[in-house]
Order: sequence, then structure tokens, then C-alpha cells
Amino acid sequence: MVWTPDFLTYQLSDDHPLNPVRLDLTMRLATELGVLEGITTHAPEIADDTELTRVHTPSYLTAVKSAPVVPFGVGHGLGTEDNPIFLEMHEASASIAGGSLRAAQLIAEGRADRAVNIAGGLHHAMRDRAAGFCVYNDCAIAIAWLLEHGYERVAYIDVDVHHGDGVQAAFYDDPRVMTVSVHQHPLTLWPGTGWPGEYGSGDGAGYSVNVPLPPGTGDAGWLRAFNAVVPSVLAAFRPQVLVTQCGADTHAEDPLANLELSVDGHRAIYGRLRELAETTAGGKWLVLGGGGYALFRVVPRSWTHLLAIVLDRDIKPERPVPADWLAHAATLTRQPLPSGMTDGQDPSFEPWGGTPDRVDTAIIDIRRAVLPLHGLDPDDPRD
Repeated sequence: MVWTPDFLTYQLSDDHPLNPVRLDLTMRLATELGVLEGITTHAPEIADDTELTRVHTPSYLTAVKSAPVVPFGVGHGLGTEDNPIFLEMHEASASIAGGSLRAAQLIAEGRADRAVNIAGGLHHAMRDRAAGFCVYNDCAIAIAWLLEHGYERVAYIDVDVHHGDGVQAAFYDDPRVMTVSVHQHPLTLWPGTGWPGEYGSGDGAGYSVNVPLPPGTGDAGWLRAFNAVVPSVLAAFRPQVLVTQCGADTHAEDPLANLELSVDGHRAIYGRLRELAETTAGGKWLVLGGGGYALFRVVPRSWTHLLAIVLDRDIKPERPVPADWLAHAATLTRQPLPSGMTDGQDPSFEPWGGTPDRVDTAIIDIRRAVLPLHGLDPDDPRD
């Protein structure tokens, strides 16, 4: 596990939705539940310009570094409502990028099969601009580092409610990287991209996979769509390492989106990602955080389940939330806090190919767009 309290300095503003309190509460909850007992944490170094320019332009780095000093006219998507300028913006952003790089290095060096940077997952940042609360794209930076250090096939799965547009853009024509994003439909949510027809270009055709889901999709529909598409394309691609962005903003209580998943559904998703890492990527799994704006009731529980699953210390859903954690969280919010690690939902689903479901249009569209490019039959549920 990669962690430093410095990750908590990535705070875009006092009232910004991306509040680092969610990270602090996650670490406190995981600690109190014993998930991190005996686990060595690795502090990252701040990513240097050489690491960052694998993905970003030098002019963009200059803008990020100078913005807090010259806050007007810097451009590059900085100084907006989504991406306000804040003190030590470069250092805080490069620290998170360094965390994801450290996680990649631990796997590449054979020191771990799985590594997690819960502060990572800033998947919207583009080559020369900030976007969607993201200054540096740590996901793409870690993937680019893996490619430069001997990896020839890297799969990236993004389960955030928003399309993983920045990572897709970074590798859109690169057949060494398969990007998979399961997200709310682009007609109904920013950034308005992530259509099934965005399947890559040139040599990268077939290696961008997008599964857009209608608003209101819950656990069963999400898992039905995921399992109808993702295992097939991963098995065909045969990645050497699986990188996952595990945003928790698909939850029904998230204030910025409109899917209807539960913490129980999140737990099922993380378990499925672990299975796919084992069966398709030789057990190599690099895990990143992402979005999630239900800061007190959802993200800490969801990501504590994630950490537990990464560490093979799965928490039973009926486990109560520790009293000390509740007491601390109650000093930070007036919201009612959950008493258990479950929302009381059953995330079971009916596989695609049976009774029709409202998500089947998305399933059929992406299967027909991408599966034939990998020699698979889009109309055969066995593929």
C-alpha cells in the first residue's frame, strides 16, 4: 500500500466536492477494522518532470507550477470552477502521481503482486490541460511508466461514474493499452464522451471499450453489463498487469451523478476485479481510487471494502462500523452516519442473454463495436 499524509494536501478549495476528508476517513475506518494491521505502507516520492512529461506537455507543467504565483491568464483549464488554483498545486498533484508510480514500481520490481494508491485515479487530466478536478493524470503516468519498463500489454478498467476520458485519450491509438470504462451515459453526464463508437483508432482500433449505462442503473444492471463485456475482451487481450480506477461515485447517494449502486454492489465489483486480475493478468493488479463525493456515508465504507479485497482481508457486509470512527466522523458532519458496512442490498444479477434488461442496448452496442475486432462473436453470450 502506498500512502502519505501529504495526499491530504490535494484540496482544490475549502468547499470543493473533491475533499480529502474522504481519504482520511477511509484510512481511519480501514485501520479501526484491522484491514491495515501489519501492512507496510510505502511513501512515494514526488513525480519529477521526466515522469510527468510521459503524459503531459512541458508547457502545461510550467502553467501548473506558475499558476499559484500568477493566477490569472494561465489557461490550460486552470482557474476554473472545477479546477481552481491552490497553493502548492504542483507539489500536491505530483505527489499523487508519484504514489501511482510507486505502486507500479512495486509490481514491476516483483515486490508485490498487488499495489494500491487510494489517492490516485485522477483520470480526467489531459495532455495539456486540467479537467474534472484532475491536474495530473496519475493513471496514465503509471501506465506509461509500465510501458517503458518492459510491459507490452496493460489493461485499464475504469468503474467511475464518469467516463475515463483522459486515460482513453492518452492511449487511443496504442494497441499495448486496452482502456475499458463503464460509466453513466454521456448524454446525461459530464464529460459527454464514452460512446461505444469510441473504440480506438489506427493500430489501437478495438482497444478502447466504453459501456455507457442509463441513469438509474443499479447493482444488478451494472454487474450484468460489466460481465457481458469486460471478461471477454480482457481474456482476448491477455494483459500482463491490470490497472483499475475504482471511483465510488456510482453510488445512489452520490450528489454529482445518477446511477443507483450500493456499497454492496461496490464490494461485488471489487471482488470481480480481483478475480479478473488473477485469471487474466497473472495476479498483477494496480489499484487506484477516483471519484466519490458522498464523503462521510459512502466513500470510506466503499474504499475500506476495496482495501480489504486487495489485501485478501474481506470484510463481511454485516460488520458494524466501529464506534470510535462514528464518533470522529460525527464531529465533521451533521449527516446521519451508517452503522454497518452494508446498505442491505443484494447485488446478484441475471447474466446477459436471458430475460431482457434496460442495460442490454449498451451491452449489444459495445459488443458489436468491439468484439469482432478480437475474433469474438458479439451475439454469442459464451464470448
